[in-house]
Amino acid sequence: MESEQLFHRGYYRNSYNSITSASSDEELLDGAGVIMDFQTSEDDNLLDGDTVVGTHYTMTNGGSINSSTHLLDLLDEPIPGVGTYDDFHTIDWVREKCKDRERHRRINSKKKESAWEMTKSLYDAWSGWLVVTLTGLASGALAGLIDIAADWMTDLKEGVCLSALWYNHEQCCWGSNETTFEERDKCPQWKTWAELIIGQAEGPGSYIMNYIMYIFWALSFAFLAVSLVKVFAPYACGSGIPEIKTILSGFIIRGYLGKWTLMIKTITLVLAVASGLSLGKEGPLVHVACCCGNIFSYLFPKYSTNEAKKREVLSAASAAGVSVAFGAPIGGVLFSLEEVSYYFPLKTLWRSFFAALVAAFVLRSINPFGNSRLVLFYVEYHTPWYLFELFPFILLGVFGGLWGAFFIRANIAWCRRRKSTRFGKYPVLEVIIVAAITAVIAFPNPYTRLNTSELIKELFTDCGPLESSSLCDYRNDMNASKIVDDIPDRPAGIGVYSAIWQLCLALIFKIIMTVFTFGIKVPSGLFIPSMAIGAIAGRIVGIAVEQLAYYHHDWFIFKEWCEVGADCITPGLYAMVGAAACLGGVTRMTVSLVVIVFELTGGLEYIVPLMAAVMTSKWVGDAFGREGIYEAHIRLNGYPFLDAKEEFTHTTLAADVMRPRRNDPPLAVLTQDNMTVDDIENMINETSYNGFPVIMSKESQRLVGFALRRDLTIAIESARKKQEGIVGSSRVCFAQHTPSLPAESPRPLKLRSILDMSPFTVTDHTPMEIVVDIFRKLGLRQCLVTHNGRLLGIITKKDILRHMAQTANQDPASIMFN
Repeated sequence: MESEQLFHRGYYRNSYNSITSASSDEELLDGAGVIMDFQTSEDDNLLDGDTVVGTHYTMTNGGSINSSTHLLDLLDEPIPGVGTYDDFHTIDWVREKCKDRERHRRINSKKKESAWEMTKSLYDAWSGWLVVTLTGLASGALAGLIDIAADWMTDLKEGVCLSALWYNHEQCCWGSNETTFEERDKCPQWKTWAELIIGQAEGPGSYIMNYIMYIFWALSFAFLAVSLVKVFAPYACGSGIPEIKTILSGFIIRGYLGKWTLMIKTITLVLAVASGLSLGKEGPLVHVACCCGNIFSYLFPKYSTNEAKKREVLSAASAAGVSVAFGAPIGGVLFSLEEVSYYFPLKTLWRSFFAALVAAFVLRSINPFGNSRLVLFYVEYHTPWYLFELFPFILLGVFGGLWGAFFIRANIAWCRRRKSTRFGKYPVLEVIIVAAITAVIAFPNPYTRLNTSELIKELFTDCGPLESSSLCDYRNDMNASKIVDDIPDRPAGIGVYSAIWQLCLALIFKIIMTVFTFGIKVPSGLFIPSMAIGAIAGRIVGIAVEQLAYYHHDWFIFKEWCEVGADCITPGLYAMVGAAACLGGVTRMTVSLVVIVFELTGGLEYIVPLMAAVMTSKWVGDAFGREGIYEAHIRLNGYPFLDAKEEFTHTTLAADVMRPRRNDPPLAVLTQDNMTVDDIENMINETSYNGFPVIMSKESQRLVGFALRRDLTIAIESARKKQEGIVGSSRVCFAQHTPSLPAESPRPLKLRSILDMSPFTVTDHTPMEIVVDIFRKLGLRQCLVTHNGRLLGIITKKDILRHMAQTANQDPASIMFN
């Protein structure tokens, strides 16, 4: 017997408990500073089983192993369903990569057999490019549709085009000959609701009627959006980026990227943006693109049957989403790399780039903004920036960091309150209340009544000779003989001062309403509201600096570079820098954000101010807490996400974190050849664990492998249906050779095919910082803890998250999935 052989070789100890006492082996391990079972020891070679190399580390398994242990060494007939995952479970990255390598080897070995096999091989090789092409095409088309529909429905709150109902306000007046330069948005074809209902274009009655209709349409759109989300696709609410980050890290949320979610999110995103709520469509567009990527991946077996490969497609899809959201293909690729992706190999970078390119090309072909550009707020500034201006740019970065820290804390506190009180049980009522407050306060102020994207466009735009906005109401020099692009700095007029007051009120309104809006049960992005807050603050600072330079041009800071009559300061540039700073403060993005903003505006010359402001906002925000809004929402929702950006610096060991703990019941384990089908089914029914270590025997505790709960259940059910003689008393065998049984015994059930014979193991003395690093870099679900080759316990991803929460003085129960 194996235990007797081990005894004769000097291996056998009297009991499992004796391994906790100090031994010479332990002292040697401690003295040498060995921390992991990376190398096989001489002791391990004495086992009947050979050593097995699994992914990077040399793992040791009991039992005799004569063949190479690929994870796909299945039976002649693979058991359907084995290797798949339940909802709200984490994928096994290592197993998925092994499955893909095995599939690749199988296709390569067959491709020279016939022309058909060669064609299948080529199809498999090109399927990655095909799926990202389809994803890019669908993302670009849907983004164009959403942009056009949202613009039309936003203008519907104010009036309707009688000549063509499907035209928005701007399109309605394009072909009119009755418009004037000062009133370019007024034409006979466009009728406000007051003109249609009471026949008045001006006066108090007209204002009140337009006010009432504005509120009516806002509430109608918001009610329709939240009702569709609640009834048909609850996963269509919110931004979607926290969940996509979690899914890309290996978590499974069934239906989150499904066709119903895609359809409802597309429709309700238009309604939510048109309702005038303080939200944007950019974050949800990433979710929409990932839905497209997920749906198209099912057309290709390479991706539909492998969860790890599918996540490569989702990384490329998120790049396409940002590409169409901002018209920033390069920024989209960097966003996917920096912010959402967990695993990003080089080929995913190329495919993300291609998906972003295709999506941007489709959006440009649709031309939703009618300006022959990819973006709504393309700007051209004619003045360079000066070194002194870095000081106000950095101040805007400080404001962005403070705003980000405030917003994250306030929004998370409100969302937590929503979860823990009765208010959260009435999502429709909450959306209606928020929409009503937003509409009532927004209408009187022209800057809050505007669509947020239009507001940002106006704030970014430089004051040229053709601008009629009140922000450009400067007192003109009567001696100016000609109109030129570079209009010199001028004293502000009454319109500018009133606009500043209105912008200050708009800033306060946007700050408060964005806190309460992000997280309600409609699609809600955060990019545009954050950029609007920064753009308002930036424009105010820009006008202040401009007036300071005009009235005090003899000060030494202005004297060298700002002459009288020169165009020195560009307030629109300050708005752009402020927008980047505030978005950086909330999301803690850096490289991708700078690239997105300069692609968004075409302001390539102003990269240094953008970089300075974004880095300052990140540093200031990090001083109050290192996590961005998406990480905060991941933690709030209790998703099992190991953030690679966090550092683990505590000096605990694997033995401190593993289960079972001192007062816990013993570890639930299977033995390799002396348990029956009934024994295993009872263990599955009595426990809720996702998997069970398999050992040689209770006495030796030598590790053989690891069997997943789902695989065991499916394999036993399949065996009962397809194999004759399998009953409850049938012996279950995980070893390669079935032990000799009495003649009257029922037929044994061989389950070696579902056994992972190279589970990751660490010793009980491994520092937790190394364990955490392994979990992050390899995407493990669990890791077994051994001592001198004997099984001691198990560490799961949730054990690590609980431990990290405890070390950060947080409630460890908060990391459980809610």
